[in-house]
Amino acid sequence: MAQINSGDFCPLIKDKCKGIECSWYTQIRGINPNTGEPVDEWQCAVNWLPMLMIENSQQQRSTSSAVESFRNEMVKANENNINVLSAAAQMLQNTQDYKILKANVEEVSDQ
Repeated sequence: MAQINSGDFCPLIKDKCKGIECSWYTQIRGINPNTGEPVDEWQCAVNWLPMLMIENSQQQRSTSSAVESFRNEMVKANENNINVLSAAAQMLQNTQDYKILKANVEEVSDQ
């Protein structure tokens, strides 16, 4: 695939890019989110923005997926807790429905 090189005009200073002398000239190391190829290059920070925004979007999708999975697990756990508490409340209610009768217990003699 042919690669198109960007120009060297800087819109910030409206002149030719100063390269390493500019504080916005930044080195990026990592993996290109579009191609999966390793990256270790120096470029203007403005030139890096599209690639970094794509990477940021991918990370947000990953985080969103993890949060949704965690939420689903919490819903299951809460349903289990509700079922256990409901069963305990039902058992307590059932024990209160019984009336306890007083009994007269007397000693029986062998006469």
